[in-house]
Formats: sequence, structure tokens, C-alpha cells
Amino acid sequence: MAEDSDLEKTEPASPRRLEKAREEGQVARSRELNTFLLLAAGVATLWFTGAQMYYSLTGILRTGLWFDLRVGRDTSIMLSVAAGSAMQALKALLPLFVMLVVTALLASVLLGGFLLSSKALEPKFERLNPLKGVKRMFSAQTLVELIKTLAKASVIGVVAVLVIRHYLDQMTSLMHASPSEALTSGMGLVALCCALIVAGLFLIVAIDAPWQIFSHYKKMRMSREDVKQENKESDGDPHVKGRIRQQQRAMARRRMMAEVPKADVVVTNPTHYAVALVYDEKRGGAPRVVAKGASLLAARIRGIAEEHRVPLLSAPPLARALYHNVELGREIPAALYSAVAEVLAWVFQLRSWKAGAGAEPRRPQDLPVPAELDPQGAKGIATHAS
Repeated sequence: MAEDSDLEKTEPASPRRLEKAREEGQVARSRELNTFLLLAAGVATLWFTGAQMYYSLTGILRTGLWFDLRVGRDTSIMLSVAAGSAMQALKALLPLFVMLVVTALLASVLLGGFLLSSKALEPKFERLNPLKGVKRMFSAQTLVELIKTLAKASVIGVVAVLVIRHYLDQMTSLMHASPSEALTSGMGLVALCCALIVAGLFLIVAIDAPWQIFSHYKKMRMSREDVKQENKESDGDPHVKGRIRQQQRAMARRRMMAEVPKADVVVTNPTHYAVALVYDEKRGGAPRVVAKGASLLAARIRGIAEEHRVPLLSAPPLARALYHNVELGREIPAALYSAVAEVLAWVFQLRSWKAGAGAEPRRPQDLPVPAELDPQGAKGIATHAS
């Protein structure tokens, strides 16, 4: 399909994709860098400790070739001498071994960082597919590896030719030198040849390491469809999120409706808006809005209020001001204190009248609602000013 084509993968890999690939053992690695560092560490160690190593190994060889009748007659002495020689050889070669091990560990984490993934060890049977094998044989990665192999062979060949041409007379003279002198000079030539090879490989590594990083990030590229799918997985499907928000609104609405029977009064528009107010004398502070709604929700609030005998007051300016300027559960602003105080006074008088004390109170009229808090009032002022 076109979506799966590499040509469609134009988006850079996201941090989540890179982290997932890392968990699966897919990081940028350069075998040329590892080889170069190991050769460089080995040559440097031999260069600085080669003389001491040579004399130590020569002494061990001389001791091993020394004829001793006790060694030939007693196997325990023979084993003891062999073990001692092995320990001495190990001590002589220990700096080289330690340097190679440390370098191998550092080289493995230098480019892609430390990684310990069990998924990289899992068998992948799709690699046994001959069609994929043929495809890999003719891929760009295989061509790059071929070029690197030819470059390494060329470097080694050029270094060998230059060393032989330059030191040909010295090599020829080794046939007439003593064994110790010939061995010393030969080891020097070998060390020089290795140092030149390592220096030549540096150019290959300088090209290969950036290429491996670029190739890894190119392989990790994503298509736009992949980015969308990842965003859905990380942020959630919009349909699911919409369903969750719908359920949350429904739950909030049910909680709000449960507060309507506890309200002291419901101020209405009378049909468009409905706002339920509560004033708690023990708690103190200003009255709070415990429920509000418009249209159908306002009708439900009025219905619940009538069912539970909560007083209803038709005060359109106040209802609009409360609905648009007070959040659910918050106290009313100071600009509405006077208007709400008259409403609550009417509510308390109404309770007393229903209890048989006093006369029926008059419903509040022309409540003092600031025009800037009433959307229709503010609109009327603006229209008049224009």
C-alpha cells in the first residue's frame, strides 16, 4: 500500500517511537567504530608496553625450554612449572586484555548509548524468508557495506605496499641479523604497519558513524498516518474522549440537579434561564450558585424546584446576570449583593408567612442589577449610545 511506502515516511521519528525502537534493541551502531577503537587500543597498548611484554614472554619461553631432570621425572613438578609459566604469561598480557575489554565496552555504548534489551535476542523467523534475504542483498545498506569492505581492503593494501617499498632493504637485512635482533626489528615494523592501518581506518570511521546515525533516523521515519495513530494512542481517540466528556458532563449535571432541592430560591427568566441560590448562615460569606441552566436544563431545574417546593422568582435581569457571571459553586459578585439580599429577604418572609406568621410578602420588583452584568442590558446601553 502507498501508506507503507518509504516514500510516504516523511515525518521525523517521534520520541515515543525512538524509545520503543530502543526497547526492541534498535539503535544506531557502527561496527567500523568498534573495530577502529579496538585496533587503536591494541596497537597503543603494544606500542607503550610491547618492550616489557616482549622481555617477560622471552623469559617465560627461556625458562620453559630449560632442561631440568626433575621436570621430566616428576609430573607434579611439571604441572607446577607449567602453571607458574601460565600465570606469568597472563600477567604479562593482562594490560592488553584489560585495555581491549574496557575499549570494547566503551565502544559499544559510545554511539547508541547503553542498551540491555531481551527483545534483541528473541528469534525472528521472518529473517529466514529467502525473498527478504534477496531484497537485502540488493539494498542500499548492502551497497554501503560493500563499499566499506573495499575501502578497508584498499587501505590495508596501500599501507602494506608503502611499508614494504620503504622498508624493503631493512626487511632483507633481517636475514643476516641474530634471531633476537631480527625479532625486535620485525615487531617494530609490524607495530608501525598496524599504526598506519589504524590511521587509515579513521577516515572510514569518520564517514561511517554519521552515516549510521542518519540511516537509523531515516529508518525510524513515520508517515503522517503513523503520527496520527500515535497521537490517538497517546492522547486518546477523539471519539472516546468526546464520550468521556459527555459522561462527565452528565455526572456533573446529575450532581447539580441533586443540589436544587437544597436551594433557598430559584431565580428564573422566566423560561430561558434558571439559577438556584443557597445561603448558609453558619458557613457565612455570600450566597452561592448551586445550579444553573438554560432552555431545557432550565425547565428541569424549575420542575425539580416546584416538586420540592423551592420558591421560584421571575427576575429576568438578575437571572441573566447570575447565569453569565457566576460559575457553578461560586459566590455571587459584590455588585449583586443588594439584588440578592432583597430576594433572600422575600424568601425568609415567605417562609414565615407559610408558617402562619405575618402577611404574604410582595414579590421583589425592579431589582438593582448593574447594566454591565446583564448581557441584554449592556446591549441596550451600547445600542442607545450608538
